[in-house]
Amino acid sequence: MQIIFRLLSSFVFLLTVGLIAITPFRFLYMVSDFFAWILRRLFKYRQNVILQNIAQSDLQLNEKKLVVSHFYRNLSDIILEGMKSFSMSMTSIGKRHKVLNPEILDPYFQKNQSLILVTGHLGNWEWGSLSAGLYTDYQIIAFYSPLRNKQIDKILRWSRSRFGTILAPTKGTSQTFQNYKNQPTLFIMAADQNPAKVASAHCVQFLGRPTAFLHGPEKHARNNNYPVVFADIERVKRVYDELTLSILAENPSELPVGEITRRYAKKNGSLH
Repeated sequence: MQIIFRLLSSFVFLLTVGLIAITPFRFLYMVSDFFAWILRRLFKYRQNVILQNIAQSDLQLNEKKLVVSHFYRNLSDIILEGMKSFSMSMTSIGKRHKVLNPEILDPYFQKNQSLILVTGHLGNWEWGSLSAGLYTDYQIIAFYSPLRNKQIDKILRWSRSRFGTILAPTKGTSQTFQNYKNQPTLFIMAADQNPAKVASAHCVQFLGRPTAFLHGPEKHARNNNYPVVFADIERVKRVYDELTLSILAENPSELPVGEITRRYAKKNGSLH
């Protein structure tokens, strides 16, 4: 029964991707607006969490309502854009997910120095794995959490790696760093998710309260003394993201424990 369900899920997923692939962006966002309404009004997706977080801000009531509305629209956009990415060309990805200053990586590449690039789940992170290799000669490794549905997971891995990015499961992160220690590699890691093991996480202030951050980027940066680069993602407008790179830590092993995570959180706007 479980196998049948997974096969059916894969079929529905592929059918949806196929329909979105032939849908022009201008019509796709009309669908997205409707889908956002469903998520907010019918399913009330994560409504309590959203309202609790917004309640701790110093925004006015009308501003809070606007933020909530933008959240659902942005979430819907990213879901549909992610499916659209299966059929997008290299030119289209480069045009819509643009790194403004990729030259910041060049001096490190010339020294055969590997880097860790940290970012958050902002803009369209699905496009990030596709566009990364368009702006640098580094070998790109992007860490991800495999899906339970192996068929859909296989399809997603194919899509995200179409332009040269290698996907590596988070469960084997240490081994992946070891495997690529002898070649200049750009390891892409997102550290703004809820850590499974809070005891080993680093805590910083986030939305007015102590919050646990994933310790992986800092751990591997310190262990390997790989400089850390931050990618600031800005959604300029629908279907266009711009990324600005900056050096977060030049010599991680020389910094106090937790400092890299604190800087990362500050870059994400969590510290004031």
